[in-house]
Amino acid sequence: MRYLFRLTCLFVGLLAVSSTSFAVDTSDEQKAVLITGASTGIGRHATEALAAEGYFVYAGARKPKDLDALNAIPNVQGVRLDVTIQEEVDAAVETVRKGGRGLYGLVNNAGVVSGGPLIEMDEDDVRWLFDVNVFGVFKVTQAFAPLIIESKGRITTIGSISGIGTWFGGGDYTMSKHAIEAFSDTLALEMERFDVKTSVIQPGNYRSNIVKTQVARKGEVTEAQKNSPYADYYTRESSGPVDRSNYKEPDEVTAAIMHTLFDPNPKRRYMVVPDREEAEWTIGASIRRVAQRNERQEHAFSREELIEMLDSAIAAEHAVEKD
Repeated sequence: MRYLFRLTCLFVGLLAVSSTSFAVDTSDEQKAVLITGASTGIGRHATEALAAEGYFVYAGARKPKDLDALNAIPNVQGVRLDVTIQEEVDAAVETVRKGGRGLYGLVNNAGVVSGGPLIEMDEDDVRWLFDVNVFGVFKVTQAFAPLIIESKGRITTIGSISGIGTWFGGGDYTMSKHAIEAFSDTLALEMERFDVKTSVIQPGNYRSNIVKTQVARKGEVTEAQKNSPYADYYTRESSGPVDRSNYKEPDEVTAAIMHTLFDPNPKRRYMVVPDREEAEWTIGASIRRVAQRNERQEHAFSREELIEMLDSAIAAEHAVEKD
């Protein structure tokens, strides 16, 4: 199994390096891209980078001050867009249609985090998170699909390495990002007939405001939480660091977005992490699940058969890369 792990890490490492380069479109027509959650973090970084390369960006945000800031960037039009509100999604579609540029790319980036032990979580908090992270992606993709199909464009969804692994207190978030994995795979199959390519990007930890927003929403530790069997978790989370300025800028994530949108042969998945430790955490989670599924079941595969499957999968990805 160690040999299987080393092969997989090598494979993912090579793909991560290759995803940092992207092809810039050289045609005369200015391609338009919509990015949700463009006010901060990955969304803002990608918006600025795409606009600087000459693409036109419809930048989704909710707050007037964020829309004003986005409108001040050349090649950017701020669009009021709360992905949980169908009326705003529909209005955004009309805004793009009236813009007359069509829509070549959709980047589903808007996302939130909440957190807490699953058996104590408030159902409304879980529904709120799924409304943004899952149903928001579903609403926006469904609404803009006709424009993307018309241009034979691209759809990119920002998932997370939390869509592969799990962590204590992150059940609602990891559930939502696991759902994005299934969404992206199914969407890719269903969009093939329209010559529309879809990808999912799985970032690790990069600079963003997502934790600061989470802590602000959660507030102080309640009396019930102080008396909970998970009291240590609540105390740690409320007093833990919210400043992520020590993390890397999401340059690598933006490069992957560029690759998904404009490379002639984009990948289905882009694991983009800042260091080998996060790569090992992510790939290790995948391998543990393979081992757990395989062991102690009637049709278990041998180590040699598993390695053969991995070799075949690697060869298939290399073949796709050369097409």
